[in-house]
Amino acid sequence: MRRLLLASSSPYRRELLSRLRLPFDCRAPEIDETPHPDESPEQLVRRLSREKALALAETHPDHLIIGSDQAAVLGDRIIGKPHTLERAREQLLSCSGKRLDFLTGLTLLDTRKGAEQVDCLRFSVHFRDLSEAQIERYLIAEQPFDCAGSFKAEGLGISLFRATEGEDATSLIGLPLIRLVEMLNSAGIEVP
Repeated sequence: MRRLLLASSSPYRRELLSRLRLPFDCRAPEIDETPHPDESPEQLVRRLSREKALALAETHPDHLIIGSDQAAVLGDRIIGKPHTLERAREQLLSCSGKRLDFLTGLTLLDTRKGAEQVDCLRFSVHFRDLSEAQIERYLIAEQPFDCAGSFKAEGLGISLFRATEGEDATSLIGLPLIRLVEMLNSAGIEVP
């Protein structure tokens, strides 16, 4: 079986990939994630997912390298990880009653053949109208300060939603497994 390498240090992506029950290694790629001028969020996540995979290609020949990157977009503005309680509070207040789109870039790079598959998936979250008290209780309970959008959909964060829409809920967490399985199958890896 070809060796799989996840180009990420994210524990969330690592947990998601382990669901496929395939052996894989993880390495953190060293890339500059600064957006280019006039680059759309979709162009950004596609480029970064590809650059993450390419950053490890030379040191990992004969691998299938998985790169992924995500942007949370509110209106026309990318919102990142809050890192602090105050910023998380501000993010959730600004999302209250609105739709937040998650764009996830995904790349599968076959270093043996030099072939790559690149895609971008959209998954949207529609927030309930949230009170400041609800937001505060949630943030204290789950402390999602390392999550774009300031919530963990796989946990209590689901209580903040009115609805979700999209083809692959795992893309919300950062690694779209449905599309990844299609890519792996086309690269000769049989899943399951």
